[in-house]
Amino acid sequence: MCEANAYLIKGEDQELLMEAVDTIEPEEGGFKLVNIFGEQKFIRAAIHSLSLVDHKVFFKKDEA
Repeated sequence: MCEANAYLIKGEDQELLMEAVDTIEPEEGGFKLVNIFGEQKFIRAAIHSLSLVDHKVFFKKDEA
């Protein structure tokens, strides 16, 4: 299984946004996340980094 968990970086912390993310699609102003259960979430943030071995995607909101 190749799905990942998505996290939002907040300072030194990481907030879990969604588990078992299957698809990340760019949309106006952010990204749409869809997990293996069909649940969807929109996040207004940029992709900060990926940890492919750990199956993690990190997002960070623009501080400006």
